Order: sequence, then C-alpha cells, then structure tokens
Amino acid sequence: MLHEIKWATRQRLEYIELMAYYTGLVTRSGVAKAFGISDAAATKDLKLYSDIAPENLVYKHAVFGFVPTTGFKEVFADLSPATVLPMIEANLTVIGGPNQDSTVFGIPVASLILPNRLPEKTLLAQVTRAIHNHKKLRVSYHSLSERSPDKERILEPHSLVNTGFRWHVRAYNEDTFDFRDFVLSRFEAAVALDESAESSAQYDDDWVEIITLKLTPHPKLDKKNRTSLLIDYGSNNEIIEIRIRRALIGYLLQQLAVDTTKDHSLNPRKYQLIVLNRDEIEPFASWAFN
Repeated sequence: MLHEIKWATRQRLEYIELMAYYTGLVTRSGVAKAFGISDAAATKDLKLYSDIAPENLVYKHAVFGFVPTTGFKEVFADLSPATVLPMIEANLTVIGGPNQDSTVFGIPVASLILPNRLPEKTLLAQVTRAIHNHKKLRVSYHSLSERSPDKERILEPHSLVNTGFRWHVRAYNEDTFDFRDFVLSRFEAAVALDESAESSAQYDDDWVEIITLKLTPHPKLDKKNRTSLLIDYGSNNEIIEIRIRRALIGYLLQQLAVDTTKDHSLNPRKYQLIVLNRDEIEPFASWAFN
C-alpha cells in the first residue's frame, strides 16, 4: 500500500510525522496551512495516516489535535536531526511551500548570515549545465596564487562543493593536468562548451577515495572541557572519527578550527581539537597544515 501513495500525499504524511514527533502536536489546520489545502483535505490526510500507523497518534480534545504515543515509530519521514534541522531552518515542508513568511513548524531559528560569496545566476547556470551535461567549461577565473589571476582556462567540472563558508567547483584543469577546486565567487565569466568532457569524477582519486579523519580534544584543555567536547561530538571514547572525501579534508579542518601545528601550540580555547592521524591526512591537505 505504501508504494501506491502519490508523492504529494507522501510529503504531507511526512510533515504529519515530523510535527507530531518534534512539536508534540499535529492539527488539521496546521496541515492545511502548511500545504495550502482545505481543512477537509487535511482531515483526509490525517485519517489516512491513522489508518496506516494506528499506534502512532492519539487524538486529544483538549488541544484539538493529535499527539504522539510513547511507542511512536516513523513510517514515512527521516526524523534524524541531520535531516530535520535543515528543514526547520529553511522553514520548508516542500520547496516553494505556501508559508514562506511564517514558521511552518512553529520553531523560530536564527542563522548566522555570512557575506554573499555567490556568482550571478547566468554564470552559475553555465557551470551547472556543464556539470549536468558532462561538457567542458571555458572560464575567466581570478586566482589568488597565479601571476595572471584572470587567465582564461578550460575546465571539466564534475561536482559542486559547499564548504560551509563558500561554494567551490571541483574540476579537471586542462592547464595543470589535475583536479582542483575553484571558488565560484571568483569566476568572472563562464561558458559551457559543446565539447564533451574527457574526464569525470571517477578519475579524481582524491574525490573518490574516502578516508577517516581522527580527532581528539586539545591536550591543553582540562579534563572537564575535554569530556564536554567529546559529548558534543557524540564520541564514547577519546577519538572523534569522521569519514570524508580526501579532497575535502582541508576544508573540514578549517571548519572545525582544528589545531594542525605539530606541537599543538595554538590557543586551545579557539582551536579545541587536534589531529591524531596526521601522517595519514597531511599529504592530502598540506595547505591546511602550514
């Protein structure tokens, strides 16, 4: 029966589960408002959900809605925090929902607004078209490390990368015969060519290979702070393990403010973690260890 449910209906059933579990209450009016449907249609969705998962929700007259039972188990939604928190932050049930000006989940979120480091949409479209259609990309790029910072070059892009601070393009560079990262905001011009790319992600070893980064609290932190830090990262021992593409290791070290000095000389209050498997990691992110 579950596989026969239409996509739009499934989205509403996922919302019902998310609201019930994370707010403790889901109502007919809430479903109707979130998706711009009638109260009658929302009632139908709630009945359908109750028929499919009769042990999950109980109606309470005092709050005019359904509350989750102690034995609640999700049927439709991925209720992991990694999935739910971005949805709450974005204030979306589905893309283009009807309630962009109000909190869909009734949970206010404040986000850190970083400076805009994005290209124009026409330029981005050329990059994404080249990726999607496996084409070469002619660009004018402002490099911080080359003598000719705006040199035109031919790239063969295969992926976009969000480092948390800015967006990159992972691409094969025909000038240097290797795969590199190019910051999207430094593109001055880009044109997707008709010529097919000769490389792809499968030839990018640092992209394909996954490695385990092993971190631990800074040795100069006291025991209480070390313990708190391990709890913060969900570690049951002294090691915080993160599996990541080799190409992204340096960005992760930056994002987590890891002390990458050999003698752990940086301020432990600011750089709270150190790398345990430095010899294994450094060859793939040497710039982050300078």
